[in-house]
Amino acid sequence: MNHATAADGTRIRYDVHGSGEPLLLIHGQSLDHTMWEGVYADLAERHRVILMDMRGSGGSDVPLDRPYSMELSAHDALAVLDAEEVERAHVYGFSMGGKVAQTLAAIAPDRVGALVLGATAPGGSNEVERPHHASIALRKANTEEGRGLIAHLFYSPSWADANPETVSRIVPRNPLRAQRRHYEASMRHDGWELLPRVQAPTLVMHGEDDELTPVANAELLAERIPNARLLVLPGVRHGYLHEAAPKATDAVRDFLAEHPLSGLNGGSGSG
Repeated sequence: MNHATAADGTRIRYDVHGSGEPLLLIHGQSLDHTMWEGVYADLAERHRVILMDMRGSGGSDVPLDRPYSMELSAHDALAVLDAEEVERAHVYGFSMGGKVAQTLAAIAPDRVGALVLGATAPGGSNEVERPHHASIALRKANTEEGRGLIAHLFYSPSWADANPETVSRIVPRNPLRAQRRHYEASMRHDGWELLPRVQAPTLVMHGEDDELTPVANAELLAERIPNARLLVLPGVRHGYLHEAAPKATDAVRDFLAEHPLSGLNGGSGSG
């Protein structure tokens, strides 16, 4: 376990696995780095995978004296890259982590190689809202009933029932007040004007049956980000990265192989 220190003194936990071109993974709202179990090891076969916990999650500090935002978390991610002496990295953000990744690519284009946006949305008035029953499930996420509802919004019921360990990693894992900070940051975020500034080669991935973040959001992102590629995975929901493995992971690895850091403006990405 390692820690980077953000500009405001917040300690951000991260781990490093594998070798090769660096790849930063950014988890979803109120989760932590463990949501990447079953995914990161395959990515680490080709990449130096950096798993971070956003502020308020996992082993990172939980400051509650200020609002959270996607830009604040993007700067936390930069602090992690700085701590690892990584000049440039590929970035894969999932759900709210995808909003952080969009922001990072827009405000620090020289630090991002290729970008993968999974099960995420642009935020603001352009975001396609989730159905009411999915919002209710999120509000109940810390109850036994809510955990069951969340499990079946992430995965098809049969897959969720067969994979309880994975399900246990996608329910909220951070303190309630920090969960509120994450929720508010996601709700306030509007990245619409940032998206055309993304210069990184971008792969937008989404489960076709996602109700937590409706798939129409993926189409918006792919249209708004210059030259982005869209991959919609049929028959899966928000947690496509697990249920559609290994297809989803292979798609990410192939996309990153098409866009090596050495072939992009900005160099190799290693410190």
